[in-house]
Amino acid sequence: MSVAMKESIFNGLLMGGVYGFMALGLTLIFGIVKVINFAHGSFIMVGMFTGYWFWVLTHIDPYLSLLIIVPLLFLLGYQVQNVLIKPVLKSEAEVREPIGILVLTAGLWLFLDNLALLLFGPNFRTAETPYTGQMFKAGDVLISAPKLYAFLISLATTGILYILLKKTLLGKAIRATGQNRQVASLMGVDIYKIYNISFGLGVALTGVTGALLVPFYPVYPNVGFVFDIRAFMIVVLGGLGSIPGALLGGLIVGLIESVGAQFMATSWTAGLIFVIFLLVLYLRPEGMFGFKEEW
Repeated sequence: MSVAMKESIFNGLLMGGVYGFMALGLTLIFGIVKVINFAHGSFIMVGMFTGYWFWVLTHIDPYLSLLIIVPLLFLLGYQVQNVLIKPVLKSEAEVREPIGILVLTAGLWLFLDNLALLLFGPNFRTAETPYTGQMFKAGDVLISAPKLYAFLISLATTGILYILLKKTLLGKAIRATGQNRQVASLMGVDIYKIYNISFGLGVALTGVTGALLVPFYPVYPNVGFVFDIRAFMIVVLGGLGSIPGALLGGLIVGLIESVGAQFMATSWTAGLIFVIFLLVLYLRPEGMFGFKEEW
């Protein structure tokens, strides 16, 4: 195997891990609240701009700024669910085909993107951290330092999320609500508070993703649209509501992007991902790793 191919596989796995983590917030919100959040990519953009401006104004490393970004984005997500989404959920509780939430999150997506455009303009911004161009050598393979750091932080955060969902009383309440909200409510769980917390966690995860991307990806108001499409494809590939499926779907997309670039143009690689996405959607609508009970 050539050195270029090895590097493509390594970089594909690293970016795939970040992509999978990027989709976790989307699949968490859908799995618990049963809401498809069209503003997912816009929240990633908010996380990127927050990390970028912390770096510019205070010289705090984007990864260290996670200590500030995570609680800020959690509170943002909590209030979006509590103030905007909860009333629509209650009003559509008996509606057979509710579309109000879809329209609301789509409107939130447009609002956040255009607000960022109004405040910061359309220019691309980059954060030149001390490790932005740093490379590690593993044998004859060069590995991007910021991508490796982002991958490791993604794994660590996923582990923390797993412990929260599986080992804590709050996690049990979250999973119970995702499995059967009526039964959870009868057992004394405040399901709307759990919805608020779950949406807050999902948005906090987008904040982590945004900060992780800042050292090696340009920041601009419409950057979320790119990640929105990838996140939706990943959760459909892996299975809506499946956290393991999101991670594995991210690895698949990352490998196709990286390895495919060795044999075809970038546009063809993107087309190949869409073809696989459509095939999975047609042959297995629940996703390759979808299960009857995800939590």
